[in-house]
Amino acid sequence: MGRYGSGMVVAAQPEATEAGVDALRAGGNAVDAAVASALVAGVVDPQMCGIAGFGSAQLFLPGAGEGGGALHTCVDFHGTSPAAVRSDMWEHLLVGETRDGFGFILDGNVNDVGYQSITTPGSLLAYHEAQTLYGRLPWADVVAPAIAWAEEGFLLRPGVVHWWHEGATLGRADNVSRLAHTAAGRRIYFHDDGSLRRIGEVLRNPDMARTLRRIAEGGADEFYRGSIAAEIDADMRANGGLLTAEDLDGYRTTWGEPLRTTYRGLEVATNRPPGGGVMVAEMLNVLEHFDLAAMVRDGGHNGVEYVRTVAEAMKWATADKEAHVGDPRFVDVPLEWLLSDERAAELGGRIAAGERAHVDRMAGESPDTTHVCVVDADGNAVSMTHSLGMPSGVVTEGLGFMYNGCMGVFDPRPGRPGSLAPGKSRFTSLCPTMLLEDGAPRLVVGAPGGTQIAMGVLQVLLNAVDHSMPVLDAVSAPRFSATSDAIDVCNRIPRSVTRELEADGYEVVRWPGSYEFARVHAIAIGDDGLSGAADPGADGMALAP
Repeated sequence: MGRYGSGMVVAAQPEATEAGVDALRAGGNAVDAAVASALVAGVVDPQMCGIAGFGSAQLFLPGAGEGGGALHTCVDFHGTSPAAVRSDMWEHLLVGETRDGFGFILDGNVNDVGYQSITTPGSLLAYHEAQTLYGRLPWADVVAPAIAWAEEGFLLRPGVVHWWHEGATLGRADNVSRLAHTAAGRRIYFHDDGSLRRIGEVLRNPDMARTLRRIAEGGADEFYRGSIAAEIDADMRANGGLLTAEDLDGYRTTWGEPLRTTYRGLEVATNRPPGGGVMVAEMLNVLEHFDLAAMVRDGGHNGVEYVRTVAEAMKWATADKEAHVGDPRFVDVPLEWLLSDERAAELGGRIAAGERAHVDRMAGESPDTTHVCVVDADGNAVSMTHSLGMPSGVVTEGLGFMYNGCMGVFDPRPGRPGSLAPGKSRFTSLCPTMLLEDGAPRLVVGAPGGTQIAMGVLQVLLNAVDHSMPVLDAVSAPRFSATSDAIDVCNRIPRSVTRELEADGYEVVRWPGSYEFARVHAIAIGDDGLSGAADPGADGMALAP
């Protein structure tokens, strides 16, 4: 076998990974496998992602471009705010903002849970466009595994049930209330006696199976302008929702060139705003001004100087994001300046001089997202992050799926990059990324994890490039994050390190988990073949056909 062997799939759910591998075994390519995996993830991880969600994907397809060259493209499918939205409609309800910028807390949580929290979904349209444009298998065959899982049921994994009990904090509605928000949700997720389903139980969702069958037959049109769209519209109108049939009919994905930079002689390709790739690229540009490998030799991996330097790069990029980055259709995003050598040198100089960025926040975040990486035997590669944000809790009677809750991240204060506007997409940290050498991918990477996604992906890239870690080590190494004035650390960062940081005046917040700050998944492409890694903090796996 050559460099690509028989291919590889890495996803955050075993069932989704297997669906991708089965697509490859059936003669499909990386696009077929990624979409099959994503559709299954929406069944078996139904509060992390689904057909009523949003996301971003990067595709590298040798031979699919003009003249037989490589096609290298991204598809953005962020949710858009409905046409009924007004910039000041929630300003009077503002209570606060989460510490890492994951969302805004409003009185009554109207932006967070319920019918007004839903943006126009993009996931299904992107899945269908990517698969029908670039896949090899019939669309119905790609949907079939998701139908089977919905109909026959899946075992409730610890990660799914843990989210139900622990996933919402800091002013948000609790997740049990989300699941119980509609009668349809209560029938799916609760027993007749009102108790929540438990780890190891088999959860069946026949309504979702029927919905997916309709989509298998009618494609995305069935959802965006067919009978499913009519049912969605009727439910929204009956319950005070903002989303309408006109919003669904008018939704479009955005295809285009990846955002590119270089790091240590390698090309870095990631997504454009409103995705988080600009943060990854800016942080790498800044950190190229430091000898990180020497810091590790002198102080160990995640030593004091290493953590301080990388954390300050995170903080400066977060501050720049807050001030300048939003939906480019509504906000003039100064990409050239943000990614310029001059900006990188300026910030690198400030960090080296001991200057500290300031990012004022209030409290924590949620990792309600998932990811899939695929490389096939021909070298086609896909990195896709897809999500519901904080799920809305809304399940339309008879349809079986939960809608996104993406309105919660829009800024209710008018006049800011993230402010509300009709048809606007919110910023997200989603950043499906590839490292390339001599025009070919060497690392395919991405992650779920709210605003921590860019920080997790950054550290895996540094681990792979600066510290020459094999992909499993790069993904498994302890991580930290700095999306506020504090430095957040997982429980495997030594206390000897955090004590020194605290003595230097930093606030350090220790998280109880050993694996925190995104759930990074990756495939490394070496001369001797593929190696994959699913973040050990999640339930996923890497598998070759």
